Amino acid sequence: MQGMPWPIAVLLVLPLLGGAAVADPAPLAAQGCLGCHGPQGRGTGAGARLAGRDAAELDAILRDYRTDARQGTIMNRIARGYTEAELAAAAAYFAAVR
Repeated sequence: MQGMPWPIAVLLVLPLLGGAAVADPAPLAAQGCLGCHGPQGRGTGAGARLAGRDAAELDAILRDYRTDARQGTIMNRIARGYTEAELAAAAAYFAAVR
């Protein structure tokens, strides 16, 4: 695969992984949430469950954190690091998890 463009090399290697490692990954915007909110946002002792919640509700909550209209321990700082599109993508992802 030497000299082959990396996207083509990746496409050739993925079938060897059996698909398990790349099955329905969270979008990049949502991946940062998983450390506190658990795999697929299903919640942990300290992190609220995000999975299955309404996308509009999650999006509104994230925007409220972003503007300090809602208080949080670290979420205010985290939400400010995301674009409008990233907040919407994360909300949509967690809403779709069943």
